[in-house]
This record gives sequence, structure tokens and C-alpha cells, in this order.
Amino acid sequence: MSAENVLTVRGLTKHYLGGSRLRGTQHVVRAVDGVDLRIAAGEILGLVGESGSGKSTVGRCVTRLTTPTSGTIELLGKDISRRSQRQLRPLRREVHIVFQDPYSSLNPRMTIGEIIAEPLRQQGIRSRRERDLGVAEMLERTGLRQEMRTRYPHELSGGQRQRVALARALIRRPRLVVADEPVSALDVSVQASILNLLLELQRDLGFSCLFISHDLSVVEFISDRIAVMYLGRIVETTSRERLFREPQHPYTQALLSAAPVPDPALARGRERVILRGDLPSAAAMPAGCRFHTRCPVAVDRCRTDDPALVGVTAPDHLVACHLVEPGRGAPDITAVRRADADHST
Repeated sequence: MSAENVLTVRGLTKHYLGGSRLRGTQHVVRAVDGVDLRIAAGEILGLVGESGSGKSTVGRCVTRLTTPTSGTIELLGKDISRRSQRQLRPLRREVHIVFQDPYSSLNPRMTIGEIIAEPLRQQGIRSRRERDLGVAEMLERTGLRQEMRTRYPHELSGGQRQRVALARALIRRPRLVVADEPVSALDVSVQASILNLLLELQRDLGFSCLFISHDLSVVEFISDRIAVMYLGRIVETTSRERLFREPQHPYTQALLSAAPVPDPALARGRERVILRGDLPSAAAMPAGCRFHTRCPVAVDRCRTDDPALVGVTAPDHLVACHLVEPGRGAPDITAVRRADADHST
């Protein structure tokens, strides 16, 4: 894997205005509130968190489908965060997004061949023969039959439609693909085939990927590194192996404790951490650490001071938690909960 960063994000924020100005209820919704990310060439970064944490907003900002409020987004070393749509046009071929719902993201009035070839038309390739050759190659790469090029999206299954979406995304050979929950709308068996296909295409074509999901098992399977997001912020990021072996942030520990495991004996012996309350509103952020309202091990400092991402057990293992001790890590939630239970009895 190359050390070159295909994507570098610094201090990314995206705020929306909610409520009504006339009624005096207008407020700021801080969907993304200071996110730093990097993705190296040929790397898959998994972005995971609960619904409402801001993951999809990050993906839309990175592809400039949404204009960020502040911060910088560098694609292949070029800052695209403030470029106009006309200025972005030459860079559009370098990044593409695959959406969650493969049906609503495909034009129902276009054939499969026309949908896959559309990026080439936008790129200015007028030769029909060249476009047809590109479509034929992508149909083969994504496991679709050549005769499907004359069909329409409603004639295909969900898995086939997502293969079409992948073919369309990759026909221009982008350097970065943003996959926003690409398998969550599919059956489990179909999910596995799409994930294996994505990995095969990534190995063959060498693109980098920001893979957004709420499913930890999916993220563990496909990612090289993982970033955990909570209420608009990254709270922990490290390699896939280290995150599942040594989770440091209390939120990450809670997510892992809730993830299903295939071994029934292991599942029975594992202690589940149930977070109290719901995800707070992005329109009314808690003071201090925004996770303290649900954290089982929060201390007084957590309610007043906002923690920064700092290195812990390894230089590339960053955690935003006041309880983290560099070189030693953070306390285990289940151990703290057992100690509290023993003390109360």
C-alpha cells in the first residue's frame, strides 16, 4: 500500500439551519462537527457509527454533493472544499459514490447499458464503440450478463442493481469510491456476494474506498482501518485488527459488545454493555464530551471538557477520551460495571 493519501480531511464541519426563523425556533444542526480523516492509496477505510452520527454527511461532503460549512477536503493533494461545480468538473472522474438504495439511485427510464455508460458521456467520450466496449468490460467485471444491457432497473433484483451501481461508479476508473451503506438494503446472502465483489474489484483496479456502515461485522470484513463516529465526531480510529482486539473508547467497547458473534458459546459468555438513553440531538449538543450522557464510566471532567483525539497504545491508534492513558489505554467498561455492582452489594 502506498503512503500517498488519496483523501485528506481536516476539521470538516457541516451545519444546517433547522426550525423556523419567523417563529423564533431557528437553531443550528451540527451534523458533522470537526472530522479529520485520511485514506491512503489502495486503502479501505471503514466509517462506522449509529444512525444519526453524521457518517453519510461526511460521504456527501467528501464527494462534494454537499458543500461543507468549514474545513478542508484534499483529493489527490488538491483542495476541493471551496471549488465551484465548474471547477470540480475535471476532478469528478476521480471520485464516485455508491448509494444505499440501488433502485432509487438508478434512472428507471434508462437501460442498464445507458446507465453504466453515462459517466463516459459526461467525460466527453463520444465514440459509441468506445462506450460499448467500456460497458461490456464492466458488465463482465461485475458478474452481469451482456444481454442485461438492454434491460431496465425494475427488471433486475436488488443485488443485480447494486452491481450495476458499482459498474457505473468504476467505469471511469476513479481513485476514490465512497460506498454509503451499499449492502444494508440487501439480503444477507446477497450482501456477502456484493462485499466479495467489491474487494475483488478493489484489488484489480486499485482504488481507495471510504466504506460507510452501521454494521460492525461488515466493516470488519472489508476494511483495512476503521474510524468510529459519534454525534458528528471521530472518537476512535486505528487498524481493523487493533480496534477489534483492543477497543479503547467506551463507545467502541459498547458497539463491539452489541455486535453478534457466530460462536454460540462465546456469545453466551460475553457481557453485553447496554447504553442508557438515545443519541442526543445534533441541534442540542451536550457540553464537554458528547458521549458523557450515555457513558457508563464518565467522570466530572467529561461533562465540561471536550476531549481531543490522542495517540494511545500505538501512534496510529487515536482516541478521544479523557479516561485514556497514553501507553496504557482506557478502562474496560465491563470491568468497571462489575466493580460498581460488587460495591453496591
